[in-house]
Amino acid sequence: MGQRKKFDKAFKEQVVLRILAKETSVGDAATELDVHYTTVRDWVRTYKRDGESSFPGSGNLKAEDDEMRKLRKQLADLKEENEILKKAAGLLREKSEIITFTFIHEHRFEFRIAKMCQVLEVSRSGYYAHIHRPESKRSVANRALLDTIKAIHSSSRRIYGSPQITKNLPSEQKASRGRVARLMQANGIRSKVVKKYKATTNSSHNLPVADNIVNQNFKTSKPNEKWLSDITYISTAEGWLYLAGVLDLHGRKLVGWAMDSRMKTELVCAALKQAIGRTGASKGLIVHSDRGVQYASKGYQQLLKKHEFICSMSRKGNCYDNAPMESFWGKLKMEWLNDYTFKTRAEAKKAVFEYIELFYNRRRTHSSNDYIPPFKVGIDQ
Repeated sequence: MGQRKKFDKAFKEQVVLRILAKETSVGDAATELDVHYTTVRDWVRTYKRDGESSFPGSGNLKAEDDEMRKLRKQLADLKEENEILKKAAGLLREKSEIITFTFIHEHRFEFRIAKMCQVLEVSRSGYYAHIHRPESKRSVANRALLDTIKAIHSSSRRIYGSPQITKNLPSEQKASRGRVARLMQANGIRSKVVKKYKATTNSSHNLPVADNIVNQNFKTSKPNEKWLSDITYISTAEGWLYLAGVLDLHGRKLVGWAMDSRMKTELVCAALKQAIGRTGASKGLIVHSDRGVQYASKGYQQLLKKHEFICSMSRKGNCYDNAPMESFWGKLKMEWLNDYTFKTRAEAKKAVFEYIELFYNRRRTHSSNDYIPPFKVGIDQ
């Protein structure tokens, strides 16, 4: 019999809130998160009965003159030209009339055909001759492939680039990465770019620090061999929301998380406890972090000793010692959170939960896993 999974209060609340908001059903939530149906149903019943105390221990406009109208028209033309050039950046490298005509036809409801022909330096007569010419088999196949590429790109919230889209193509539409990349470039389809985020923890303290045992060796042979941990922050109208995470290097699973309005020791302890409860990790596990005061604190160190885990800490000011964790924060923010403006911390918590539990762990393909989602690597959670 496998290790029984344990879920803390924060996890249960986010599941229940999604169900009560009718964003999912009990059955669908249970399936998505790999939790038994009756367990999720009981969480909902408990929350309806006890609320937040549930789960203890876990006008008129002036007419414009002719000069102003002329300037406005020129500005609109320039804006349209810039938008066309942005979307057709790949075409300038391809220098193919056929691909250019295909692009114009795909975007004919978004931009004026005459303007696109002018900007892309092709003739209108050539475009109209092309669209009335019988379509080649290759052109038909490319159009169908482009539709599939757009669907995969959209379903990933514009996250996937050509390698991941190529891996996710259905068997009947398998194509080379180069072909996919050319179609994406010609149609202005690109993945979001992840940027670096600065650390939040404070390493200026007199508490003992551990040696750097991991030492940038992020390879593992099994789950629960090496964990990375860190804290990041999310802006809301109510103030900062701090998020602590625990990442299993085997498969890059995010196995533990906790969120709060304050960046205290309890935050990192809660994330670690959630990870332990969900994985059943045993002694000998290496848990790596930076030298922040939260991780060097007595409470956190006692939790590591209780479970006979081995503590490892980054060198001072060296972000590369915790690179996979930093990479995860970048993905979370660029791929998901930067699309939102949060009025409350509760809204931010909901978005974080959806990214970690519904998308990243279970659906997002990962290049270091040969494009397999984290929870499908090795032993599933």
